[in-house]
Amino acid sequence: MAGKPMLKPKTKSAVGDFLFVVPALALLLCFTYYPICKLVEISFTDWNLLSDDFTYVGFKNWKWLFAGTGAKYLWNSLKVTFLYSLGELAVTIVGGMLFALLFNRMSRSFGMMRAFVFMPKYVAMSSAAVIFLWMLNTEYGVVNYLLKLIHLTPVDWLNQKSTALLSVLMLTGWRVIGYGMMIYISAMAGISKDYYEAASLDGASSSQQFFRITLPLLSPTTLFLLVTTFLSSMKVFQSVDILTEGGPSRATEVFVYLIYRYAMVDFRMDRAATAAVMFFVILLVITIATMRVSNNNITYDS
Repeated sequence: MAGKPMLKPKTKSAVGDFLFVVPALALLLCFTYYPICKLVEISFTDWNLLSDDFTYVGFKNWKWLFAGTGAKYLWNSLKVTFLYSLGELAVTIVGGMLFALLFNRMSRSFGMMRAFVFMPKYVAMSSAAVIFLWMLNTEYGVVNYLLKLIHLTPVDWLNQKSTALLSVLMLTGWRVIGYGMMIYISAMAGISKDYYEAASLDGASSSQQFFRITLPLLSPTTLFLLVTTFLSSMKVFQSVDILTEGGPSRATEVFVYLIYRYAMVDFRMDRAATAAVMFFVILLVITIATMRVSNNNITYDS
């Protein structure tokens, strides 16, 4: 008589399924979870890149970040980052919605205009930043040249605290508004025309149809753009690094640039790791809160 199988069919299937995900889990452990754990460990040391030796100092770096001289730069970078994020959210969601309503026509001419608006998304940020660095130049930039043509005073866009962050947002808006437009146009194509026909029969105006039909049915898309744009905007670095280097007087020093300054300018990996761990926690908390609050106000009917 043949012996009984060592594993039941369901158990064998479960083991097989687990073995298929082992390579992915191994990659996550090596390149995600281990670096995070190492980052937390470094935040409790006094590691300076100029030396290979370090010792564990407990919560010294955390006290410096929240109650020491680092607190001033911490809150300034948080304020700048949130202001930048609000600006990018406004451009992506509000601007994208307006452009989607304007170009939501299935014709060749409107297709060309949509492609023209969306094209900047394909331009590398480094290349776009260099172009804007020339355009916003005080002496020979094209923006100030146009201002002179209409008899307005030229602006020192990148070297004034009042205009530096706005200049970075100009570059961001040029690149992201087309992305928001295309996402909304795709979502609008999935809304049934029966809703609008029924609303027209009831005498609803175009604005009423927008606020009562289009906007509510686009709420899942808006939530998607809200979360993804917010997370990406919080991690902005390249445009700030090329255009302003965090200046003037730290007016554009976003949080990621603060971490970069600690690590690559001050050579304080301990302080950079502490700020990075805090940044990770902030993003995690805000993402969870956003999803929980928004789920109660989102409709998925279409």
